[in-house]
Amino acid sequence: MMKVCVIFGGPSPEHDVSILTGLQASRILQNAGHSVTCIYWSKAGEFFETPPELEARDYLEGPPKGHRPLRFVVNSNGGFFYQEGLLARRIKRLELDVVLNACHGGPGEDGTLQAALDLCGIPYTGPSYVGAFVGMDKYLFYCMARDAGMPVLDRVAGSALRLTKISFDPPYILKPRFGGSSIGIEVVADRATLESVAKNSVHLRGGFVVEPYREDLFDLNIAVKTWPRLELSAIERPLREDSQRAVLDYEQKYMRREGLEGMAREVPAKLNSEIEETIRRFATEIANIAAVRSVARIDFLSDGEEVYLNEINTIPGALSVYLWVDPRIEPAELLEQMLEEAVQAPPRTFDATGAEGSLLRVASSIASKLA
Repeated sequence: MMKVCVIFGGPSPEHDVSILTGLQASRILQNAGHSVTCIYWSKAGEFFETPPELEARDYLEGPPKGHRPLRFVVNSNGGFFYQEGLLARRIKRLELDVVLNACHGGPGEDGTLQAALDLCGIPYTGPSYVGAFVGMDKYLFYCMARDAGMPVLDRVAGSALRLTKISFDPPYILKPRFGGSSIGIEVVADRATLESVAKNSVHLRGGFVVEPYREDLFDLNIAVKTWPRLELSAIERPLREDSQRAVLDYEQKYMRREGLEGMAREVPAKLNSEIEETIRRFATEIANIAAVRSVARIDFLSDGEEVYLNEINTIPGALSVYLWVDPRIEPAELLEQMLEEAVQAPPRTFDATGAEGSLLRVASSIASKLA
């Protein structure tokens, strides 16, 4: 059995959801007989080894009782290190075979953590740093899908300082450009309200995207996994329990005792064969275009006749274990396939071939080049 390190938390608005996903994954793997180490990534950006048997409430105040501080060293011999001994004089490297990345949003899902693990030579689940960045940037993802000929709603990018011309009529739906889940999403009635929300929302400071809001559209989601072969899950239709809410928000998704898996939904969704075939075809294409790896969820919108590609969640909440009902895949098997893919994938390597120093030997003084 592999020595698995589950990382969760992180300096992200989705910090709490990530803890739930990480704890769930660690329990599943422990029950399957794996040696599991939990690493909690705090809101302040610090790393701690924590007991895997803890519950979500133990993390309410940050690092729970029984934690051990870790240092994350990024180099070719790097990894997570801790101090050992009465005087803490010995520094030891945390032994692990693979990282299961359960971080949602922020640096755990946008490629930052992935690139750091690449520099350490540590295998990890989820997207590569390229796939992570593509999936996190809602405008980049939209442009790639549009240029590939996929059906998408209009989308423009902006920031609190600058917003390009909007060619479609209100109402608008406003989303963080770099973020997951439903945090920070707003439906606004006009341009003036849009500008006010964009200027004052903490979740939109890093940039945002604007789309036409269509009340007639509903969500349809499908998961994709890439190991040992490309496979698609059943299609789900999340159901809004409050018809007054304009979007399926954070509270409806997560703020319930049963969590994300207990949310009202149809799985498999009751769809006509044409819509189902369209979703499956575009999901397969996106898996190739957006460098999808491991398990991801691809979200669509539909009015019952037309289908529009919406976005991708490269590290979805609960890792989409609840979507694999057709074909049926047990949660432990799904996570083990993710870990096997991470270990089997060729590591990202770096070398300095070609930088033999000849340019440095013939270079004149830097001062003269700057003059």
